[in-house]
Order: sequence, then C-alpha cells, then structure tokens
Amino acid sequence: MNVVLRLYDFALPFARLADYGRPLLLLALRLYIASVFFKAGLTKIEDWDTTLFLFTEEYSVPLLPPLLAIGLTGRFAALGLTVVNAMALLAYPALWAFECPAAVQSHLWWGAGLLAVLAFGPGMLSVDHWLGRWRATR
Repeated sequence: MNVVLRLYDFALPFARLADYGRPLLLLALRLYIASVFFKAGLTKIEDWDTTLFLFTEEYSVPLLPPLLAIGLTGRFAALGLTVVNAMALLAYPALWAFECPAAVQSHLWWGAGLLAVLAFGPGMLSVDHWLGRWRATR
C-alpha cells in the first residue's frame, strides 16, 4: 500500500499540470473540429441552389460550427455536430468502401473529439465558462 501512495504522490504534480493544459486542449479541439465542418459548409456555397436545398431540407445546422468554436452552448453544438457526423457515416455507404478508409478514419476522429467536448464541456477558454462565472457573481 505504501508503494501505491508513493506512486500517487509522485504522479499528482503531473496530473495537476495536465489540468492546466486541459483548457488549451479543449480549445484546440473545438477550433479544429469547427474548422472542418465550417470548411465543408463553405464548399456548399459554390452552388447556391444546392446549398439552399441542403440547409433547408437536409442539414438545418448552419450555426453549430461557430458555436462550437467559441464555446457558446458547447455541449449542444458538439451534440448537433455528432449527429451530423454520424449521419454522414450512415448515409454515405461509399465512405465504408475500401476506397475511402481515410474518410471513415477522419469521421471517427472527429466523432471522438466531439465526444470529448460532450463529456468535459467546452473548457475554461469558452463563452460558456465566462457566462457561468458572470452568472455566479451576480
């Protein structure tokens, strides 16, 4: 038991150091995933008629990437993008073909990142955190 306690005491400073890095990691994760979905949205703008059709009939989530990026309703935005990501994987069986393993892998990584934001929230470097602190002081 003594050895376990010594290991715990040894690891504690590293855990605290990791706690300081968590907000930066969550910010980087939010910005990366938001940029992926935002760039995908920009490609839709090339054909305005198709874009209007997709956003009125298919997607209905044009604000989620910016919300995720700034961390406003971060968990809600992550949940919405998780649904979009899952639907892309399920609705496009060509992604699962042997020709597109990198596309499937990308979607799985994006999903893992979104699940991290769902589990931990958007972090200290987010509008959600600042609004929470502001409300607590009122």
